[in-house]
Amino acid sequence: MGVTLKKKTKVLGKGKEKTGKQHSKEWFEALIIALVLATVIRVFVIESYRIPTSSMENTLLAGDFLFVNKYVYGAKVPFTDIRLPGIDSVEREDIVVFKFPKDRSLNYIKRCVAVSGDTLEIRDRKLLVNGKEVSLPEHAQFLADIIPAEYSDQQVFPRFSGYNKDNYGPVRIPRKGDVVALNEESYYLYASLIAEEGHRIGFAGGRVMVDGLPADTYTIEQNYYFVMGDNRDNSLDSRFWGFLSERDVIGQALMVYWSWNPDISLMNPVEKISSVRWHRTGMMVH
Repeated sequence: MGVTLKKKTKVLGKGKEKTGKQHSKEWFEALIIALVLATVIRVFVIESYRIPTSSMENTLLAGDFLFVNKYVYGAKVPFTDIRLPGIDSVEREDIVVFKFPKDRSLNYIKRCVAVSGDTLEIRDRKLLVNGKEVSLPEHAQFLADIIPAEYSDQQVFPRFSGYNKDNYGPVRIPRKGDVVALNEESYYLYASLIAEEGHRIGFAGGRVMVDGLPADTYTIEQNYYFVMGDNRDNSLDSRFWGFLSERDVIGQALMVYWSWNPDISLMNPVEKISSVRWHRTGMMVH
């Protein structure tokens, strides 16, 4: 009887050891699955972003943290130009996050004010799309005096256009399949676009050269958008660097989930916590 009890004790001990290993394996597998799911969601569905500047005030504030819907326009497969099918396309008034065309290591957020095929113009700050005035967004603002139309700004896109931030255009937003004329006047409007679409472009002997050959026309290969910040006098947007390619669009701003004053250091935890903007938590972005 004593021998039998001893044997049973051994068997029970081995059973407990085996169960412990099984539990560890199950926890490890669950952790791996959770990490994979979190990565998939972050890459293809929703990702978190922080607002670093005041270019979208007072719609979005510096220090806002928000979720961005990447699925709606179709998320891009990492390290490729492949974009998965989305459920919608970028529309006027959408607030979009995108890769900054002049430095794609940076993410920018602006409001789309015109889509492919639209004609955009600004007259004394009034935005017109296809000849119709567009109301200023609810929380948008101006901080400076109007610049009269006769004062050109060489920092404004395209170079030598004579435009300024308050009097701009008219310009047509390029659409895939558009055939545009190439000449000395249009060169600066389309040069960077053509280069970004993978072609060599230059100007020599009074002619535009594309891939080393004279070209009088060019067929647009992608759709483009015109974006502006709601803080119209303090925004580095399409008025200064040009058209936004659909290739660079990341997603649509969805909801603010956290907000605090970014100017207060984490080294002052009491002040930092007191700067939390609780009223913005859960605010839908529009």
